[in-house]
Amino acid sequence: MDEPNKSEALEESFGAQKVSPVERERKIRHVFKVVAPRYDLMNDFMSFGIHRLWKAYLINRFNISEQLVVLDLAGGTGDIALGIAKKQHQVMILDPSLEMMQEGKRRHQITSIAGVGEQLPLPDNSVDAVTISFGIRNMTNMQKAMAEIYRVLKPQGVFYCLEFSKPMALIRPFYNLYNRFVIPRLGALVAGQPSAYQYLIESIRRFPDQQEMKALIHQAGFERVDIRNLSFGIACVHSGFKQ
Repeated sequence: MDEPNKSEALEESFGAQKVSPVERERKIRHVFKVVAPRYDLMNDFMSFGIHRLWKAYLINRFNISEQLVVLDLAGGTGDIALGIAKKQHQVMILDPSLEMMQEGKRRHQITSIAGVGEQLPLPDNSVDAVTISFGIRNMTNMQKAMAEIYRVLKPQGVFYCLEFSKPMALIRPFYNLYNRFVIPRLGALVAGQPSAYQYLIESIRRFPDQQEMKALIHQAGFERVDIRNLSFGIACVHSGFKQ
């Protein structure tokens, strides 16, 4: 590992630049503003549609009869929230990007709230589950966001985090080459935003690997933290429970 603490290195960077947390937040907001119209389409191109299987895996964690109150944090256009809502759970989306949520409103009527993960506008012990998909690496302060997630969860509540992670060694060189050379070009071709997708790839590279992320979730107070690798570790679902 190049950095002594990847979460801190991530929170002080934007792509290859070292920036203040305030500047990082401003730049990330701009990224999602400009990519919002084609964000879901780009996800299909970048992952060959596999991101839909990863998200379906997460949504299927909610195959239970008891109705839950679920917060989809950094929920963007609402694909995860819509899938969970179809299982008869009560879902709300929280995201700092109005543009992303406006795109989602073309497809669903799920309650959407503007806000940031580091300061959730919800009472203590108010939701049964919190999900976040490909969003926690964009937080300005990941540890503070996880502390807020823990705060709003009810006792026995569950946290699910779907995020890119560290692939198995066998495929890692090919994956790195694809990220470095192909995705920014796809961003230019499909979304007209190569620099935005260059940031997204760099944020993936700097993100904690499976075991580092597991340790951060434990540090936030969660118990029974679990790791489920998807597609040879390209993505990973972390889960943890509040006692």
